[in-house]
Amino acid sequence: MKSRISKKFQALFNAEGEFFASAGRINLIGEHTDYNGGFVFPGAVDKGMVAEMKPNNTDKVRAFAIDIDEYCEFGLNEEDAPVQSWARYIFGVCREIQKRGGVVTGFDTVFAGDVPLGAGMSSSAALESTFAYALNELFRLGIDKFELARIGQSTEHNYCGVKCGIMDQFASVFGKAGHLMRLDCRSMEFEYFPFDPEQHGYKVVLLNSCVKHELVGSPYNDRRASCERVAAVLGQEFLRGATMDQLDAVKDQISEEDYMRARYVIGEERRVLDVCEALGKGDYETVGARMYETHWGMSKDYEVSCEELDFLATIAQECGVTGSRIMGGGFGGCTINLVKTELYDGFIAKAKAAFAEKYGHEPVVIPVVISDGARRI
Repeated sequence: MKSRISKKFQALFNAEGEFFASAGRINLIGEHTDYNGGFVFPGAVDKGMVAEMKPNNTDKVRAFAIDIDEYCEFGLNEEDAPVQSWARYIFGVCREIQKRGGVVTGFDTVFAGDVPLGAGMSSSAALESTFAYALNELFRLGIDKFELARIGQSTEHNYCGVKCGIMDQFASVFGKAGHLMRLDCRSMEFEYFPFDPEQHGYKVVLLNSCVKHELVGSPYNDRRASCERVAAVLGQEFLRGATMDQLDAVKDQISEEDYMRARYVIGEERRVLDVCEALGKGDYETVGARMYETHWGMSKDYEVSCEELDFLATIAQECGVTGSRIMGGGFGGCTINLVKTELYDGFIAKAKAAFAEKYGHEPVVIPVVISDGARRI
């Protein structure tokens, strides 16, 4: 990937730049909890974005996206926002840095990535984090890592129309090889947890359904609004810390749909803490049990799964897989699976065959390697 980028950069700009990268991510557990002030438990992976960059001494950004073979040039004022969706991520990062007082001038860039699109591995956060980290380095801005993550999040909010939480950008910026990270999305405190499932006789693998259901409206933002309504009735800023007893006490003041959404989130907060405790004891069976609970909670209460992902989780249960669940925002993408090594080959074979028989194509198998986040390369 680096050589392809370098060749294109030389051809376009007759120069050599510096290379930066950031990562996509998995999230072992803790889905749709970040914007509720709860806990998440992600890790960066060995698939991400790589960009070559060089200041060009103008007020224009000249960018080329190798993966879609598209060029875009834009200025750095608000009215210069590009039309192309991929370019808006870069533009948004520049603007968010400027809003914080950082001085960004024009630059040339060529970038490419290998995060599977639509797989819930946060290719957009990898793109944002690559450019946030790179611009901070290139222009010597002195922005700390947490603010780099917030810059990526604000880009999503203000330039891409997604009211996401902080988890994806946090994982992409702070990722550390061989470790997952428990992030408290309310206090922004975090802790690294060593994660070496193979040492305990397990593998982690994603199965990408290669399905992405296009839904009417804004289902992600709708669910966030549900949670905010319930939190307001409870007299809280977030659902974080709420109990089922508290939720049941206000059940007659909220809609059935809002009740279901909150029930999932309250349960998920507990499950993240259970998994952290279980990993400390090497208890992967409890980790897996909580993963299944998360999947069916996302399917039935939060209603962000889909038929194909429910099918993959069911196949995993039938094969004796320790844990399986939908990963990411929902409505398609991947399941993340915790599989005993001796069951791995049989599970993969059955999942591919059964899925292909039912849906006409095999899921894509994506082995997971926990890697480093944003960095210069």
